[in-house]
Amino acid sequence: MLFRRLAIPAAASSLLLPAVASHAAEDVATLPSVTVSAAGDGQADIGFATRRAAGVTKSGESAADAAQSITVITRDLLDSQQAQNLSDALQNSAGVVTNTFGRRGWDDFIIRGQRASESIFADGLLVDSNNRVAQQLFGVERVEVLKGPASILFGAVQPGGLVNMVSKRPRAELFGELGLTVGNYGFRQMTVDVGAPLARDSKAAFRLNGLVMNSDDPTDFVWYRNRWLAPSLTLDLGARTDFTILASHNQRNYVRQQGLPVNGTLVPNRNGVVPANRFIGEPNAPSYDGEQNRIGYALTHRFDSGWTLNQNLRYQTSSLTGTLVSAGTMALNSQSMNRSGTQQSFSGDSFGVDTNVQRTFAFTGHAHSVTFGVDYRHTKEDRLQKTCRVAALNVYNPVYGASINCPSAYSLDATDTLDALGLYLRDQVRVGERWTVTGGVRYESARTGTTDRLASSRTDNDSNAVTGSAGVMYDLTHWARPYASFATSFLPNAGTDASGATFKPEKGRQYEVGVKFDMPGKTGLLTLAAFDLTRANVLSSDPVNTGFSVAVGEQRSRGLELELTQDLGNGLSVSAAYAYIASEVTEDTTAANVGKPLNSVPRHSFSVWSQYRLRGALAGWYVGAGVRGESAKRGYSFNYTVPGYAVADLAVGYVASHWRAAFNVKNVFDKMYYAGGLNNNVLPVGNPRVAMLNVTMNY
Repeated sequence: MLFRRLAIPAAASSLLLPAVASHAAEDVATLPSVTVSAAGDGQADIGFATRRAAGVTKSGESAADAAQSITVITRDLLDSQQAQNLSDALQNSAGVVTNTFGRRGWDDFIIRGQRASESIFADGLLVDSNNRVAQQLFGVERVEVLKGPASILFGAVQPGGLVNMVSKRPRAELFGELGLTVGNYGFRQMTVDVGAPLARDSKAAFRLNGLVMNSDDPTDFVWYRNRWLAPSLTLDLGARTDFTILASHNQRNYVRQQGLPVNGTLVPNRNGVVPANRFIGEPNAPSYDGEQNRIGYALTHRFDSGWTLNQNLRYQTSSLTGTLVSAGTMALNSQSMNRSGTQQSFSGDSFGVDTNVQRTFAFTGHAHSVTFGVDYRHTKEDRLQKTCRVAALNVYNPVYGASINCPSAYSLDATDTLDALGLYLRDQVRVGERWTVTGGVRYESARTGTTDRLASSRTDNDSNAVTGSAGVMYDLTHWARPYASFATSFLPNAGTDASGATFKPEKGRQYEVGVKFDMPGKTGLLTLAAFDLTRANVLSSDPVNTGFSVAVGEQRSRGLELELTQDLGNGLSVSAAYAYIASEVTEDTTAANVGKPLNSVPRHSFSVWSQYRLRGALAGWYVGAGVRGESAKRGYSFNYTVPGYAVADLAVGYVASHWRAAFNVKNVFDKMYYAGGLNNNVLPVGNPRVAMLNVTMNY
C-alpha cells in the first residue's frame, strides 16, 4: 500500500598556501600565480571570490552569470582553513551537509536535503558510480558545487546536485613547494608541488604534486595513512590547441571509525556516559586498504570557423578491501553491545569520455552561445562479502581481542555494470541588453546489469530519459541580477523487485528563483536562492515481500540559501553561507515514514570564515576566524533527535618571500557534538579540537 502526504509549502591542504599569499603586502615578495582550469580559460583563482568560468557550466559562464546556484571554493580559501578533505571544503557551500556518517573513511555529503555522495566528478567526469575511496584534496585547484538536478550536462546523477573537483595543472614557469604539517592526534604530513616548462616560449610544461600523511584519531585504535601522487603534462600542439595529460595515484589505509552507541550518549544509560574515545570495533580486524588510479586528458581546440572542440577522457581503476565490525543492539544489562562482522572487497574500473563543440553567433537578431555534446560512461564493480560472527563488547569495560569468525562461503558475490550514452544540446541567448535565456535538452540511454554468481543469474535493466533545463536572468541593475530556473534529472535504479521486474529510474525536478548581487568593484558575489526539489521513484521497502524493494517513494525538500564570497581591498576576505531547508518523505510504503524529515538534514546550517591581512609594521602576518554550525537533525530511519551545535575556528600565519607558516585550530572550545544519525543503535561522532602547524618552503 502506498501512503502519501499532501505537500504544504513551508515558511520561510592541502595545508600549503594561506589566502594571504595571494595578496602579500608591498614589502613581502609576491608569490607566483597559478594558471589552471578545467575549462581551459587560462585564468588563476586569487582570493576567496572568483569570476572565472565554472567548469560545471561547460561554457564560458561564471557562477555569477549562471541562472542557477553554483559555489566555487578556491584554493586560497581551502588553504586558509587548512582543509584536509572534501567534507572540510564543502562546509563553505550553503545547503551542503557533510560528514553525516562520521569519520568512516569515505566522502559523505548531502546537497539540498538529498544524498549526493555518488555524484562526485573530477575534471568534468564522474569519479565512480559507487564512491568508495575518499578523494584527495591536495591535488585540487578548486572545488565547484552545482546545486539541483544536473542531468542536462552530466547525465545520470542524483537530484540534489554534484561536486566537481578541478585538478592542479602545469603552468609555464618554474616553481616548487615543500610543505610539512604536524598536529595533535599524531598528525604528520609532507607535501610537494613542483613544476617546470619544458621549452622556452612554449606551452609545454610538467607538474608533480604528492602527499604522504600519517595520523591517529580521537577514537582509540583508529588511524589513517594516505599517499597521493599526481603527475600532469601539458603539450604544445599550437596556439589553437590545449592538451593536458592528467594522472594520479590515491592510496588510503585506515581503520574505520564506527561512532558510539546511542544508548549511553543521546539516550541515558544507568551505567553512565560512554567515553567519547571508545572504539566499538576490533583492533585486530583487517584495516581498510583503498586505491584509486587514473589517467586521462583534457583537450581544447579552437577552429578558424569559430567553433571550439572540448574533450575530456579518463580511465580509472579502484579497489577497497577491509573488515567492518559493526555494533547492533544493546543487551539487557545496558553494557554489552551485540556486534557483527562484514568482510568486504570491492574492485572495478571505469571509463568516461565527454566531447562537445561550442560556438557563439548571431541569429534572429540575438547572440546565441550553443553547446552540443555527446558523452559515454562505463563502470564495472565486483563485490565480494562474507558475514562474520563477533562477540559482544562491554562498552564501559571493553576487552578486545575477540575472534572474527568468517565462513568459507561468500554471502555476496556479484558484478555490477553501467553503460550510459547521452546527447545534449544547450543554448544561451542574449535578448536585448538585459535578458539572458538558457535552455537545454538531453537524451540518455542507460543499461545497468548485475551478475549474481551465487544465484547463477544475470539481470539487465534498460532505461532512457529525456531531461532538460531552462533559466532566465535579468540584469536589473549593473550589480543585481534576479533569475528563475527549472531542471530535471535521471538516475537508473539497479536490481529487481520481488517478481523479478526491473525498477523505474529515479527522477528529480527542481524549481529555483534567486538573485545575484555583485559586490562593489566586482570583488565578490552575494547569492540569495529559494528552491523546491522533488525526488521520485525512490526505492522503498516492499511491505509484502521482506528483503525486496519497490520504486514508489518520493521525497521533497524546500529551502532558502544565502551565500557570500568577497575579497575587500583593505586586506579582509570573507566566505559565508546560510541555509534553511525543510525536508520530508512525501510517499513511502511504510505509513510511519510519511511526513518525517529526511535523514540528517538540519533546518538551519551556517558557516562563516574571514581572514585579515595585517599591514604596516606587521605586514606579512594574517589572522583568520570563523564559526560554523547546524540545528538539530532528525530522520525517518532512526527515532532520536541529533542535537544542534556551533563551533569556532581560528588561524594565524605569516608569509615571507620564500617560506610561509600557518597555525590553525578547529573547534577551538573542543565542543562535543554528533555528526548525524545512522540508525537506532549507532551514532556518528563529530570532530573534536584539532590543531595544525604548517611550514612551507617555496621558490
